[in-house]
Amino acid sequence: MTIEATDPQLAAYPALSAYLAHQSQQPDQPGQPGQPAQSGQPDQPEFAEQSQQARPTVPTFPTYPTRPSCPPDPNPAFASGPPPPWEPPQPNPEHSDPAREVVEEEEAAAAPVAEAVPVRALRIRPRVMRRGMVAGAGAVSLLWGSQAEPSARLDALFAGAAHLSGLLAGYGILVMLLLMARVPAVEHGVGADRLARWHSLGGRYVLSLVGAHVVLALCGYAAYTGTDLLRATAQLLGYGGIVAAAFGTLALGAAGVSSVRAARARISQETWRALHFLTYLGAALAFAHQLVGPDVSGSPLTVWAWAMLHATVAVLIVWYRGVVPVRQALRHGLRVVEVRDESPDVVSVVMRGTGLDALRAEPGQFLRWRFVQRRLWHTSLPFSLSAPVRDDTVRITVKALGVHSRRMRRLRPGTRVLATGPFGAMTAHRRTRRKVLLLAGGVGITPMRVLFETLPAAPGDLTLLYRASNAAQLVLRDELEAIAVARGAALHYLLGPSDASFDPLAPQALRNLVPDLAEHDVYLCGPGPMAAVATASLIRAGVPEQHIHTEQFSF
Repeated sequence: MTIEATDPQLAAYPALSAYLAHQSQQPDQPGQPGQPAQSGQPDQPEFAEQSQQARPTVPTFPTYPTRPSCPPDPNPAFASGPPPPWEPPQPNPEHSDPAREVVEEEEAAAAPVAEAVPVRALRIRPRVMRRGMVAGAGAVSLLWGSQAEPSARLDALFAGAAHLSGLLAGYGILVMLLLMARVPAVEHGVGADRLARWHSLGGRYVLSLVGAHVVLALCGYAAYTGTDLLRATAQLLGYGGIVAAAFGTLALGAAGVSSVRAARARISQETWRALHFLTYLGAALAFAHQLVGPDVSGSPLTVWAWAMLHATVAVLIVWYRGVVPVRQALRHGLRVVEVRDESPDVVSVVMRGTGLDALRAEPGQFLRWRFVQRRLWHTSLPFSLSAPVRDDTVRITVKALGVHSRRMRRLRPGTRVLATGPFGAMTAHRRTRRKVLLLAGGVGITPMRVLFETLPAAPGDLTLLYRASNAAQLVLRDELEAIAVARGAALHYLLGPSDASFDPLAPQALRNLVPDLAEHDVYLCGPGPMAAVATASLIRAGVPEQHIHTEQFSF
């Protein structure tokens, strides 16, 4: 294994500098990582101090190493041993040996019945989701085209365009609600960050279509009646369906305006979420308006299909955003056990409940946590697991970046916790290559630390690069070093300010640390600017974009 610090000013960290100098003078020792070598010395990292004091060594599992100021971690690493090496699926041979088949059948008959293999979770791929959304928009356009009557009259042209934009806007509202319904197959396959981006971009299109529908309908009615736009507006507001549509438009507009970057920066998260609930009101009023419109009400089959689409999305929202969170809260009974300082601005929150294996949380995923404590209960916060679920105990590690995360330090043991999830697609199922590089920045180490422990990999196939401003900013450092020793994995600390002349994330610097970088799957998690720079450097270093797996949790 390798534990290494890369810093333009290594002199600032004498222990790391001395360790690197000591390692460069020592010949490679044979033997397996974590086992005694032929020379009789264990292959463990030694952080040599400038004095000749005894060097501390990293203890082996099953107990995490902890600093003197920290209590022991309740989740021992490798409680069941390290994961096996990753093996890609092997195709079945075209021709088999009949004699061997007979032997295998006899052995299978004599062998005890194995336990049932868990059913693999359903995941909808991003490509499939995109194609489905586009196909739905095409079906809506065909519905409009099948009922449109060709005409060259100005009022008919305005009316036809208004009907098409209105149908597409109604369909778009359904898609936006579906993207945020927290359906596990969609969340685990597409990824929460990609869904949020699609929702944000799609919202702009929907509001544009709603605006176009309003303007085109007014122009068409004014052309048909021979009046101006003001009188046409007053006359249209005399219809009940038009009034409902007007209030729905205002509700959607308020939700859209609150999501503009300039407005979002000036309002609290709670206010933004409350305004976003107006989307449900807007969707309901738009549905009522469409049921009396000529495009939907013209056929009983069309009315039934349109109503079923809305009912399906409504059921998914109620189930996964309402029923499932309440059921999980009642079932698991999560409570805070301990709040532990990891650094001056980072804390770990340890929670315990019952039946937590039923959450089926995969390494790399996150949950939305609601802490039932004053000034925190009304907000659901997305945090990744920083340790695997073991013995009905979970742990998250949080950096004080906002108002709510700063309040996490004041959590009291016994505080009730409501957890919803898991969410996210940055899991082992995305892996397609034998070698894996984990690249973390800041508190983005939390999902990487779990993947570092659990991803199946042979010694030498797993590498973790940890970017931080200085050694004091390294979080969960002792655990990372213990995992690296036990698994024979490489661990590099990329230290130094982001504005320094030496960039540890430059393409050549990454290739120096990982010579066969282009042959790796890369999992990336960190602050937005760091992730953008790292992604660009990885692509320039030869890593195909489809092999870079990342999620940004900016809700």
